[in-house]
Amino acid sequence: MSEAPLISVKELTRLYKVGQEEVRALDGVSFDVQRGEWLAVVGQSGSGKSTLMNLVGALDTPSSGTYHINGRDVEKLSDDELADLRNNEIGFVFQTFQLLPRSTALANVELPLVYRGVPRKDRREKAVAALESVGLGNRMHHKPNELSGGQRQRVAIARALVGHPSLLLADEPTGNLDSATGEEIIRLFGELHRRGHTILLVTHEPRLAARCPRAIRLSDGRIVADGPGAEVAALGGPQVAPAAGAVA
Repeated sequence: MSEAPLISVKELTRLYKVGQEEVRALDGVSFDVQRGEWLAVVGQSGSGKSTLMNLVGALDTPSSGTYHINGRDVEKLSDDELADLRNNEIGFVFQTFQLLPRSTALANVELPLVYRGVPRKDRREKAVAALESVGLGNRMHHKPNELSGGQRQRVAIARALVGHPSLLLADEPTGNLDSATGEEIIRLFGELHRRGHTILLVTHEPRLAARCPRAIRLSDGRIVADGPGAEVAALGGPQVAPAAGAVA
């Protein structure tokens, strides 16, 4: 019997009111993510990828459809349960790093464990291990302004990993980095994938999607391609005709 997927998204739709008009940011999106997968969600601005990221990250709620993570129906969770899910199940990596400027790398990585109530000694050990796992064992007492952009993103990745989340959710993780530094970060994601981490990377850059074993391309809130990252990235745009009634 095959293992249940870590993430199961079925007919997910998100509607927004813009003045008197109703806009479908997502329109019937369905896909599964298996444990240990590295998946990119790629699309141009306005394709729906940011909306999808917010839903998968339990930062927003769908208008219709279902989303399960680790067998839990997210729609049925209370606000406190959603906060626990975000803190325990999902590790977030943001384009802008979101580090506390006056805190050391070590203190930044410890922060999620503080919210969990992990004792000081234990969280310090876990944070040190997380920083070492991303190659920053010799920079843990530096503050963000004493680190390069790539090092700051490594701190952010260590912070996302420190609680051993089920899912690593990365939003444009190389967007604020030069190409060489961005390449280092993508190689790090590749290494994390080889270690068994489940990664969902949201990007507008086909070259990043091409590095992932699997990619989903969104256009006008719908999935228009789902397959090997290099093949989906090479499409360069919608290759599946949208269904009737899709919002342009």
